[in-house]
Amino acid sequence: MSDSSEDEKDSQLPSGDECKQRCEAFANVTGTDSALAMFFLQNVKWDLQAAINYYFEKNSGSPRPLPSTEGQAKRKREPEPTTADSCQSAKRHSSVEPHSLMQNAAKNEDKRIRLLSWNLDGLDTNNLKTRTKYVCQVIAKENPHVIFLQEVVPDSLIILKKLCPGYRISASGLVGYFTVTLLKESDMKFETEDVQPFFSSVMSRSLLYNQCRIKEMPLLLINTHLESMASHSDERKKQLKLSFQKVEEGESCRTVVFGGDLNLRDKDLNEIGGLPQRIIDIWSATGERPEAKFTWDMSRNDNKGFEGKFRPKCRFDRIYLRHPKKGTSIKPVYFELVGLERIPKCQRFASDHWGLLIHFDIQS
Repeated sequence: MSDSSEDEKDSQLPSGDECKQRCEAFANVTGTDSALAMFFLQNVKWDLQAAINYYFEKNSGSPRPLPSTEGQAKRKREPEPTTADSCQSAKRHSSVEPHSLMQNAAKNEDKRIRLLSWNLDGLDTNNLKTRTKYVCQVIAKENPHVIFLQEVVPDSLIILKKLCPGYRISASGLVGYFTVTLLKESDMKFETEDVQPFFSSVMSRSLLYNQCRIKEMPLLLINTHLESMASHSDERKKQLKLSFQKVEEGESCRTVVFGGDLNLRDKDLNEIGGLPQRIIDIWSATGERPEAKFTWDMSRNDNKGFEGKFRPKCRFDRIYLRHPKKGTSIKPVYFELVGLERIPKCQRFASDHWGLLIHFDIQS
């Protein structure tokens, strides 16, 4: 797909603020959360009323197919529904009451695992404490079971330890900048951790391993920050090949989740022969939504100043999955970006990268 066609697709989407408002309205009316809101809204081209109607029809025992794109195109466009209008729609479906919704939510939560990955840009010392505290607020709100962080610095690590007390913390180092993995202790049984340096790296990059069980699921988690900048593509490709090799070598009984800030260009991936057969790109597996594609987007994020009209945007941050050969596994169901709002106190974003929040369902 050409850049121009991707830009055209992006321009047809509501703005980031409008998407957020529609997610909040959907969640308020249905008693659900932002992840489920995004799932329903994206499938009806962000039509709030259609998403709410379909949700209540699906949960009252009378499911029907989502409206087709062709049908939507033929339908006369109606005025944008308000939250009040949506509430009236909800009342018409009184058979689905909060008690039932809460039961469904609790049942879904038993099978749900969330992973957050985020480069915190710790080398930017401006507003560092404020920005790190905001990240901790996102963690508290989204309640992820696994957190991959990159470009963490000692000052940020102190804040993470203080404000995320329910997590076990592993770090690839304690000086300069490094990667950190957090595991939610209440849902996790820890097994092992390890750090494998990339010995040819000039930026002290490494693989941070954690083996654990989350909700009885045996997992191998590999967090990394691959070599930065286009001029270091040869080293980055070596690191990526080794990383994929380690993913493939993971115990056959374990689900392997690998990723972080890979600084990856599609060209890099193509030049090492593409993805190995058993490894899945989670953004692709959850529908390749264009609004969740670019994780380093200078057209929307101005934490880093760029002169001139050109504003680069790249999919540097990626998460990959390898299923076990047999037994229970996890299925990626939602993929969204977080950290899209400015922090009121400093009017900056938490990082120059958006965070990735991924929702998995445990499947037998």
